[in-house]
Amino acid sequence: MTHDLLGRHRAVLPDWLALYYEDPIEITHGEGRHVWDAEGNRYLDFFGGILTTMTAHALPEVTKAVSEQAGRIIHSSTLYLNRPMVELAERIAQLSGIPDARVFFTTSGTEANDTALLLATTYRRSNTILAMRNSYHGRSFSSVGITGNRGWSPTSLSPLQTLYVHGGVRTRGPYAALGDGDFIAACVDDLVDLLGHTRPPAALIAEPIQGVGGFTSPPDGLYAAFREVLHERGILWIADEVQTGWGRTGEHFWGWQAHGQHGPPDIMTFAKGIGNGMSIGGVVARSEIMNCLDSNSISTFGGTQITMAAGLANLTYLLEHDLQGNARRVGGLLIERLRAAAAQVPAVREVRGRGLMIGIEITRPGTDEADPAAAAAVLEAAREGGLLIGKGGGHNTSALRVAPPLSLNVAEAEEGAAILENALRSVL
Repeated sequence: MTHDLLGRHRAVLPDWLALYYEDPIEITHGEGRHVWDAEGNRYLDFFGGILTTMTAHALPEVTKAVSEQAGRIIHSSTLYLNRPMVELAERIAQLSGIPDARVFFTTSGTEANDTALLLATTYRRSNTILAMRNSYHGRSFSSVGITGNRGWSPTSLSPLQTLYVHGGVRTRGPYAALGDGDFIAACVDDLVDLLGHTRPPAALIAEPIQGVGGFTSPPDGLYAAFREVLHERGILWIADEVQTGWGRTGEHFWGWQAHGQHGPPDIMTFAKGIGNGMSIGGVVARSEIMNCLDSNSISTFGGTQITMAAGLANLTYLLEHDLQGNARRVGGLLIERLRAAAAQVPAVREVRGRGLMIGIEITRPGTDEADPAAAAAVLEAAREGGLLIGKGGGHNTSALRVAPPLSLNVAEAEEGAAILENALRSVL
């Protein structure tokens, strides 16, 4: 049955639409932190639909909210007043930390970043964007144009002039051998030098932790130091919180808060986890930036009633059950457990991350050379053991990505770590 579906998939969908596993699986249903495939196999889910099932599969509070809203009205567009959209916007504006914040809802993180770029370039009257090496910001024409990851950038054509800055990867590149303070100073010096060679940019866009890039990050405070330089020149800071938002890092509700010494970003984008599987993305910005557009604009599907109902229920559950604290506690245990296991596997170069956002970098033993085939083999072995994880990496890197729902408990963390340890040992 699955083989037949795979044939049909290949006959009508693009060749570049990636599928995991040599024998791809069809996930038919889920509950809590587990999912089942069409063959009846049960898996512990440590990837959550690419960090999107944030609280739990089939969370009763969310499914009830969706069902009740669907029984009233599903959609009307932004041309009409929409109570759930206003209520969720009010809560996100307050949580964002951005003063006099306005919120615009989209259907995805890609569209959110696309909107942020529209706002920044319009506000600043510049189409030059600063972005980080090894970054990923989506699959639209503009977001591909600022993505600093060759594996996810199918064209060099772009409406933007993009300049790439050092700093998104702590343990590779020309400054890797420096201590944290010197690393930040060197990246700031590089930024200042770069700004001396170009026309004034509109904004810097950065993921606090690079998602597709393999959960890499700079030392805390780097983007605060960048912001000081940018603010002096009127250049905006866009924080891409599509993967780092909503408490996933444990220590902070937003990833930018690890770099908040000089205040919040001018623009922040979000998506993925807030909808717990429903299609929600969005942009938060200071009012003068959000209101800089001088022509009409709407969103047909952004902020539709059924997705807003899901987002409100999901955010309420997240806050009332302190899932950020759970990510910090259980994520800390999981990271230490994985580091202990990886210490016995020479092919594991690094276990990194924070909270429930963990990367395991795989290299050829005794070298810094990426080993994508080995990473893919571990992915397969983990699935055979009943665990779903992700993979990523940028220039000369190969990493496994671990990002369970934020309600993960200690027993499940131990179970997943044991399966992953066995997969690492059996393959590497």
